[in-house]
Amino acid sequence: EIEYNSNFRLILHTKLANPHYKPEMQAQSTLINFTVTRDGLEDQLLAEVVKAERPDLEELKADLTKQQNDFKIMLKKLEDDLLSRLSSAGENILGDTALVENLETTKSTASEIEQKVAEAKITSKEIDKAREYYRPAAARASLLYFILNELNTINPIYQFSLKAFSVVFQKAIARADPGETLDARVSNLIDCISYSVFQYTSRGLFECDKLIFASQMAFQILLMNEEITSTELDFLLRFPIKPHVTSPVDFLSNQSWGGICSLASKDEFRNLDRDIETSSKRWKKLVESEAPEKEKFPQEWKNKTALQRLCMIRALRPDRMTYALSDFIAEKLGSKYVENRALEFAKSFEETSPSTPIFFILSPGVNPLKDVEALGKLMGYTMDLGNFHNVSLGQGQEVIAESAMDTAAKNGHWVVLQNIHLVRKWLPVLEKKLEFYAEGSHPEYRMFLSAEPASSPSAHIIPQGILESSIKITNEPPTGMLANLHKALDNFTQETLEMSGKEAEFKAILFSLCYFHAVVAERRKFGPQGWNKIYPFNVGDLNISVSVLYNYLEANAKVPWEDLRYLFGEIMYGGHITDDWDRRLCITYLEEYMQPDLVDGELFLAPGFPAPPNTDYAGYHGYVDETMPAESPYLYGLHPNAEIGFLTTRAENIFRTVFEMQPRDAGASGGAQGLREVKAN
Repeated sequence: EIEYNSNFRLILHTKLANPHYKPEMQAQSTLINFTVTRDGLEDQLLAEVVKAERPDLEELKADLTKQQNDFKIMLKKLEDDLLSRLSSAGENILGDTALVENLETTKSTASEIEQKVAEAKITSKEIDKAREYYRPAAARASLLYFILNELNTINPIYQFSLKAFSVVFQKAIARADPGETLDARVSNLIDCISYSVFQYTSRGLFECDKLIFASQMAFQILLMNEEITSTELDFLLRFPIKPHVTSPVDFLSNQSWGGICSLASKDEFRNLDRDIETSSKRWKKLVESEAPEKEKFPQEWKNKTALQRLCMIRALRPDRMTYALSDFIAEKLGSKYVENRALEFAKSFEETSPSTPIFFILSPGVNPLKDVEALGKLMGYTMDLGNFHNVSLGQGQEVIAESAMDTAAKNGHWVVLQNIHLVRKWLPVLEKKLEFYAEGSHPEYRMFLSAEPASSPSAHIIPQGILESSIKITNEPPTGMLANLHKALDNFTQETLEMSGKEAEFKAILFSLCYFHAVVAERRKFGPQGWNKIYPFNVGDLNISVSVLYNYLEANAKVPWEDLRYLFGEIMYGGHITDDWDRRLCITYLEEYMQPDLVDGELFLAPGFPAPPNTDYAGYHGYVDETMPAESPYLYGLHPNAEIGFLTTRAENIFRTVFEMQPRDAGASGGAQGLREVKAN
């Protein structure tokens, strides 16, 4: 033990979710838990909404609270003063004029205060009643925050702070459409808050996790609105299968029949097993259709709720559950939640500040630096001008990075720190520097970080502070033909389409190239049925191919189809390919997509999807949205059965993850789902 000054105080602070200290330390300290609960956060957010929507109400509420506290202090002072006088009074209390007068003053003041308190209570009730109209918006926002807070169970890189969430929340309130009535305004607020949070979060999620997040969002919102019950949802997620049963029909496997038997044991699905046996023709037609989730169920089963239909699809065709989930989310929340269009980098940049860096979560074959450089060029930040610092981290680069940050924070420059996962020991220093320059630095100072995600949760090394304060962006190729084709077209502009002298030919071949790029990239998801080996096809291949196309069209009077096919198939994309069968496949695609019929006749890029007519940039995007058939292996020239295996596995993984993310106690308003922030002193 040591002697210490009586004014000495030690305050410890941790961001750990559940910190463990030695018992002797616990006994010596006072632990203060700053965990936020759902109800607590809801009240905080309600104050924010009312402050923005009805500042008069919030101001009045604050004044009333202050007034009530002042009254309490005044009464306490009067009581203390009275007690002090009584204790020091002599034997003749009534003869003490000052004491009697003080008693009278205390009595009259107390009755005045009592009256004012009664008035304040009435006013307070009226204010609370007016504030309650906005509670649904605050409740939705609080729910969404706790969904975000659970995402780190999927991947530790998904960390979000309450501070960053509050900024998104306030911007959504400002952006929401006005309503003619208060109900309409609240509805617009809820919609805008939900979609803003969805966009903010999903741009930082990997493709495989986006549907998990959207599903969890839909389920929790429906639970809160009491549109579904926790029992129904629990059954869908766990989906117990009755073991050791034999399917009596040829179109369902024993496992599927086990699921049907399990469903039939519930009141809502009574006699489902018997109905499938007796009306097997109708059910066979449904089960063997290409998209059973879009078909109507036979007889009275078509009147079931959306969630009950999901349960039936899970038993009948588990491989279609990802599509069924997307349809369910679109039906309940709106189609914009499943469109999966990438957010422009410039839009994300608008949300940055000296205290909010951008954090790129890297994927193979994707280089986000070009987006930063392109935007920097537009805004006057380049390496030539000396106000754009790009440091690729590795051995000995930490000093250069620190120097760049010092200069940038002082003069308002941009700093890009690439591959921060390579400098594990320096990361705490980076966290402190980011925190230090978050305040008091030049308003134009901006930070951009990039790192690869860890292969497993135990290998995760990026500090929580860096992740929480950043806007996270993943640059993975999107999933599905529609999203892939849009993303491929997004690399070009109207100016690109108009740059060639042979405009009609250039446009037609460019669109076909985008389709080819989407096909080769998306075939990877089919495993060995797509490509024998995994190849890092990326946007760079597409951009170079378009440059080659432009040069060859300008240099030749006629379209050199054979040359183009060779360059694209053997060099640009073929340069990645090492397997002979894969090379043959790549060439075959180009023979289909790159031929004179593309320009002179009518060419179908896929069954039901002809090459588009000559149009402008927006026209091509519109054509894709209107004409593209539903997602299926046909779009890639594959048999429909090619996707059964990987789709079933993916659906099982989604349900398992969503199940693990469910609040442990559905009735509690937080408790276990607290914000991971604890302080001790």
